Amino acid sequence: MTEADPALVPPTDGDTWTGLSGEPLPVELAATWAVLASCGAVVTFSGTARDHSVGRADVTRLEYEAYTEQVVPRLDEIAATARGRWPDLGRIVLIHRIGVVPITESAVVVAVSAPHRDHAFDAARFCIDTLKQTVPIWKREDWSEGSSWGLEPQHITDVPQS
Repeated sequence: MTEADPALVPPTDGDTWTGLSGEPLPVELAATWAVLASCGAVVTFSGTARDHSVGRADVTRLEYEAYTEQVVPRLDEIAATARGRWPDLGRIVLIHRIGVVPITESAVVVAVSAPHRDHAFDAARFCIDTLKQTVPIWKREDWSEGSSWGLEPQHITDVPQS
């Protein structure tokens, strides 16, 4: 019997679940875990690997690489910043996948619960947008004419505090 990847197991205490894993992401579990009796809204975003990109109609493979020691601290910082902006948030999930991610599988999952939908939507959007800008994770695409680690250089920035 193999042990479950800790990044894929929801915490039994606390209200934030962050992680990095080389295994398929638990999108449905993340959405379910985010539900709280005090929250009337859960917004879940799953970023899936697609078969195309700008100027590339035939992407066949995606692979993600990360500066692993920095990922979870950055994810935790994003969650804390979201809570500072929307103090009524319930639970937050931020999990990213590394390694090869087959087309149609989830590469990232974000789930946010809040008493009302406006804060859940706003916080979920903030979380995914900030994750893409501040977490050191890079994507490689393979297609019929070659491969590339992204369309242009990605400059990692700090999590905005305001």
